[in-house]
Amino acid sequence: MCRNHPMAQLLATTTTTTATPPCGLLTARASASSPGSFLRALPRSRAMASASGADAAAAADAPPSLLVFSGGTAFNGVVEELKKVTTQVAHVLPVSDDGGSTAEIVRVLGGPAVGDIRSRCLRLSDESTSEALSVRTLLGHRLPLDPSEAKLEWYQIVEGEHVLWDGVSQPYRETIRAFLVYFHNEILRRSAEMFCFTNGSIGNFFFAGARIFFQSLDAAIFLFSRVSQIPAESLVLPVISTNDRLTLGCELWDGTIIRGQNEISHPSNGRKEVVNKDCNSCSALPSRIKRVFYMSSEGSNLLHEVFPEANRTVLEQLSKVDCIVYAMGSLFTSVCPSLVLRGIGEAIASRSIPKVLLLNGSHDRETTGLPASGFVTAITDSLNRTYGDPDKSLKNLPKDYVNALLVPKGGQIPLDIKNLASKGIFHVVTVDSIRDGKTGIIFDPHSLIQALTNLISDRRFVEPDLLTENVESVC
Repeated sequence: MCRNHPMAQLLATTTTTTATPPCGLLTARASASSPGSFLRALPRSRAMASASGADAAAAADAPPSLLVFSGGTAFNGVVEELKKVTTQVAHVLPVSDDGGSTAEIVRVLGGPAVGDIRSRCLRLSDESTSEALSVRTLLGHRLPLDPSEAKLEWYQIVEGEHVLWDGVSQPYRETIRAFLVYFHNEILRRSAEMFCFTNGSIGNFFFAGARIFFQSLDAAIFLFSRVSQIPAESLVLPVISTNDRLTLGCELWDGTIIRGQNEISHPSNGRKEVVNKDCNSCSALPSRIKRVFYMSSEGSNLLHEVFPEANRTVLEQLSKVDCIVYAMGSLFTSVCPSLVLRGIGEAIASRSIPKVLLLNGSHDRETTGLPASGFVTAITDSLNRTYGDPDKSLKNLPKDYVNALLVPKGGQIPLDIKNLASKGIFHVVTVDSIRDGKTGIIFDPHSLIQALTNLISDRRFVEPDLLTENVESVC
């Protein structure tokens, strides 16, 4: 590839610096007015004390590092607020979503689902210039619901004639359009499958084109990150690094097996429609969920269970970060798919840091009737792989995985403090909330991030023996 080609310029090697995360914890009150004010209060750890003065000063000023297990929707609402505090965040997302436009891409072209990854990348993308905003708007655009209108608009975009290209410079235009054209050619090569562009995501199409071209999901994420100018220290990590299709299954307590993430959380009965995860928008599950697992793409029962390996970068990040967060969202189909993989539970249990569950503000189809302790049990069973192969299961306690809960004020989930205490979880903080017209009670983003930074500052998480008989509820 010519060095002057825009693609070569975009992918040119750059030097990234990774600040050493502080071993100490930070201190901040929820009323702090400056997002970075808590950084000055980072205590010196033993490792920092033995470092040179310059190195220790640099480490003391470094923002905290977090790893967040989440899906592609619920946590997006607080990403902007989190960026004001720290960009040293590893966002770990599943690649098993088989709904929306992702489902159509997987049906025709195969490969892992990229919708959640694309969604998070867009939230992390740069907005500081007019061109950055134009690129974000283009990659965040969805085609119309009407099939004919969707196809017509897609052709205008892929041919470079749509108004969405306004404000995008020639190098970026050529790079992005090259992968959209490649995606389109891949569709045409599979003439037996009629691709439906309804509600299609341009970002998903770009992602799919890059993944197929490079034959690498990691390379596609790297390209997307460069195009959307995500901070170098912010990582968007698929929990499984694969170029193959992954299918999520779940086993209910009555023995029923459900195949496919979409069928578990928000079945559409084969209709192509905008996903609605409201528990009132679809029928209830016949029984509560016992566990989720991965199965072969053509499998239909427990005999077809497969055991993919966790992304090694995720395991590396788990060993280094200052805080682990289980984000709000679909518990069994967004968070637990990242927890059931071998090595994840082992890595989390070995750390003495804040391990924080962000409790949902309302129930969905997956969690109807579950109290707060039920969420903790689901996370513990997933990380212990309790109901899988007994030779590969763990026996860790709930407090080894979750040692704090942040709860939205006025939320729908019953807060059973005594049951949480019986599991060794004594730190429960109530956070200010707001009401969303579609999903109900959700965290106020500013209050949530302040509460999270306060938890990271709490020395009791470095000395777990201090976390006893101290249930608290703070507004």
